[in-house]
Amino acid sequence: MNRLSRRTVLRSATATIGLPLLDAMLPRRAAGAAATPRPRVAFLSVPNGVVHDAWKPTAAGTDYELTSSLEPLAPIRDRVSVITGLSQIPDGDRQTISGHARPTAALLTGTVASKEGVRAGVSVDQVIADAIGGDCRLKSLELSISGPQLAGLCDSGFSCVYSSVISYRDATTPNPPDNDPRSVFRRIFGRPPGNEAAGSSSSDPVGQSAVRKSVLDAVVDDARRLSRGLGADDRRKLDEYLYAVRDLERRITVAANAPTDADRLALPQGPPADYPSHVRLMGELMALAFRSEATRVCTFMLGNAAGNQTYPWVGVPEGHHELSHHGNVEAKLAKLRKIDRVNVALFAEFVARLAAIPEEQGSLLDNTVVFYGSELGSGNAHTPFDLPVLLAGGAAGRIRAAGHVKLPMDTSLYDLWVTLLGACDVPVRQFGNSTGPIDVIRG
Repeated sequence: MNRLSRRTVLRSATATIGLPLLDAMLPRRAAGAAATPRPRVAFLSVPNGVVHDAWKPTAAGTDYELTSSLEPLAPIRDRVSVITGLSQIPDGDRQTISGHARPTAALLTGTVASKEGVRAGVSVDQVIADAIGGDCRLKSLELSISGPQLAGLCDSGFSCVYSSVISYRDATTPNPPDNDPRSVFRRIFGRPPGNEAAGSSSSDPVGQSAVRKSVLDAVVDDARRLSRGLGADDRRKLDEYLYAVRDLERRITVAANAPTDADRLALPQGPPADYPSHVRLMGELMALAFRSEATRVCTFMLGNAAGNQTYPWVGVPEGHHELSHHGNVEAKLAKLRKIDRVNVALFAEFVARLAAIPEEQGSLLDNTVVFYGSELGSGNAHTPFDLPVLLAGGAAGRIRAAGHVKLPMDTSLYDLWVTLLGACDVPVRQFGNSTGPIDVIRG
């Protein structure tokens, strides 16, 4: 069996596809010795807080009850920590980041955003990406459902950037998220800039208009050549992975109202209109990006700050933000509980997907840590206190699930970022106003 570099890819004039970890990529080592995988990290955010009476368990530890909003976690509960008591108070003033824009800007940066232009801080995902993502095709991948708003003012006169971005390269450089599965697919599997096919243009960066076929059709010859030199187990892994890539490509096409027969293998324009399908497609793209190590760091906004997504399929035609100002009206609270449950279920599906992908020393979930949470505890009062937080995965043995982690109220959210930084071997002792790592979830 030929030895392969971990950076081996399948190439054509129009596509470059990273590969999953194969036995042929592993270094020769003594019997019983094991390599330590590089961790992957995903940050998933939802807007408008939650209804705490249906979210927060009462008992601490691993024997906590699954509240109604958390019931979708049942199949993965032993892989998830439910963390309560975390708050965002970057400068010690509870009023400083009220509203929507400022808590969203502070979520991953630990800073109080300026009203003069765009000025926040380097986000934790980028600190991690600098440490573990430099050898990847994409240092980091930023996704959303709603897409960015990079111009204009929103929420009390603050830049709309703060409401639609959570990742910042530096204090004044936001990383706009991509909400189009087609575009994200191209970023993961298309040819890098500077290697475009003839006939491509700035609006068609990988020449897809000229080459009307799937990315796998483009690299099939390279895949066959590679397969001939692999062992039986690696051939099976490669076949399963390439099937997953093609299946996702097909699903992206179907989700956007499939094109004509002549264009049936070309990726569609625009995201799907169906919110659950959109979220699932983005989750599949993150999973494939992690599996192929196209990137090790992702952020995914399931809605912009004050997002007004509707959920008619569960009997909620009103907008999420509109309902979040519930004024303790039970009819509105009941609908908000349905929204919380839907989003937890989508998170659980993503986590289960990672758990089903085998890697050396376990699964992709074992080598990943996934944060899920909101910038607000209560959308009704715009309070960034007592935040709803879920944490899944093992980060290659550095993080462990601890059931309901009931922290003292107003424990800094940024203590969690220090914990994740440590799990990624980033020597940062403080982030924002953190006081130290959360020991109970450290592996």
